[in-house]
Amino acid sequence: MGSVAKKSLEQYLFQLQKHPLRTKAITAGVLSAVSDIVSQKLSGIQKLQLRRLLLKVIFGAAYLGPLGHYFHMFLDKLFKGKKDTKTVAKKVVLEQVTISPWNNLFFMIFYGLAIEGRPWMHVKSKIKKEYPTVQYTAWTFWPVVGWINHQYLPLELRVVFQSMVGLCWGIYLNLRARSLALTKG
Repeated sequence: MGSVAKKSLEQYLFQLQKHPLRTKAITAGVLSAVSDIVSQKLSGIQKLQLRRLLLKVIFGAAYLGPLGHYFHMFLDKLFKGKKDTKTVAKKVVLEQVTISPWNNLFFMIFYGLAIEGRPWMHVKSKIKKEYPTVQYTAWTFWPVVGWINHQYLPLELRVVFQSMVGLCWGIYLNLRARSLALTKG
């Protein structure tokens, strides 16, 4: 690894140790930005929508990073830091029946109200129609991520790993929303 990249990684890991919540929040915000920029470009948006981008950064930094930080700390305390197969399975199941449905629902509400600026009745209708498919897809994808996360990564890197995978998940959600809008239009 080049010396600049190595020093950057060392500095990042140092910040993660010294200021874990702040570093995870910033990381989630930056990766949310990258996800949205890629989504906008893949969707054919010519000029970057800065308001949308800023709202996605806020969502990542103010919600996803901090929630992930505290949720993973809670799971480690609840299961006393164990990483045996049975405990990892319990963590993954708990994650998938609590935070996964909530995150997807909250994202759809936030996206509809704040980013698209739609009225609540429209957002509610869209959620009724699309939430089951989004959540089902999440349950086919995120348990594998959760297993890798809880089995192989130390606590301080779990939110970072989820944020990196979340970058791809965010692209999927954005492109899904766009394709549904195009088929209706």
